[in-house]
Amino acid sequence: MPTSSPPQSRPGVVILGTGGTIAGSTAAALGHHYTAGVLSIEELLASAPGLADIAQLRCQQLFSLDSVELDLPRQLQLARRVAQIAADPDVDGVVITHGTDTMEESAYLLHLLVGTDKPVVLTGAMRPADAPGADGPANILDAVTVAASPAAHGLGTLVVFGGAVHSGREVSKRISSRLDAFDSFHGPLGDVSEQGLLLYGRPARRFGADSAFELASLPESLPSVELLLSHPDMPASICRAILDSGAAGIVHAGPGGGNVATPVARMLDEARERGVVVVRSSRVGAGVVARNGAVSDTEHGWVAAGDLNPFKARVLLALALTQTSDVATIQRLFDTH
Repeated sequence: MPTSSPPQSRPGVVILGTGGTIAGSTAAALGHHYTAGVLSIEELLASAPGLADIAQLRCQQLFSLDSVELDLPRQLQLARRVAQIAADPDVDGVVITHGTDTMEESAYLLHLLVGTDKPVVLTGAMRPADAPGADGPANILDAVTVAASPAAHGLGTLVVFGGAVHSGREVSKRISSRLDAFDSFHGPLGDVSEQGLLLYGRPARRFGADSAFELASLPESLPSVELLLSHPDMPASICRAILDSGAAGIVHAGPGGGNVATPVARMLDEARERGVVVVRSSRVGAGVVARNGAVSDTEHGWVAAGDLNPFKARVLLALALTQTSDVATIQRLFDTH
């Protein structure tokens, strides 16, 4: 009589909770729209049946915050925890439940810093957990599916949302009020369907173990980088206030292809004279800010952000400033990461 083969072990996936709308509750809002981050990761998992069929799950709670509170120090803390979890040989993938407001910044930071081939997957929700039609359970199920998939290895940090699989570098929150809130300028890497993970592409820039940044060598806090969304009538005192705050870098979000009005350019030139690194980006939300395109970056000593939006450019500049303030070197980092 033939003997049956033992059941194949399921991949080990750790789910790390940080709060956000996915863990939010309308009932807990006390008259407000809803309160983010009030449910534990254990309560979230109970709302998504079928997870145990996909992976052997463990869960941890790191934060219980609205993601608008996830500043760079907390995002660095998240990166260090994820790297620690991924180093466990029993772990095949990591899922992070995260608020949508700053998910793209966290995803890019993790993409650059966590040097593992194991999938690191962020997901969240646009509706709180107890709202009609809550999207959190389906997004968690999809995220665990991707984290448990061997096909997701070597892709860096991913954002899984609304059935789409995005690279942590490319993804942005484009819509503030719909379930399909996230998109990528160059398109998603794949989809999650009844067949599991379907991939159509891979990241093209340096990330993870191949990036220029090593998580273990970073300081406890990153250099201060501020965003400047300008207009032609902006008084010089606003830029000087940023300089007086001690910022080591400024990401300027300008119209079109990163254009800069003449009075604003004078302010940014003053910043350069004081040793502040200036990155020129676009407020448009998608597209390329080409070096020496709308403005002569060489003449001003500025860095062009390429296709990074201002918020991701801020993350990369903060990391770059831990190594150098040389504009040419920082430009190379923007061109390759």
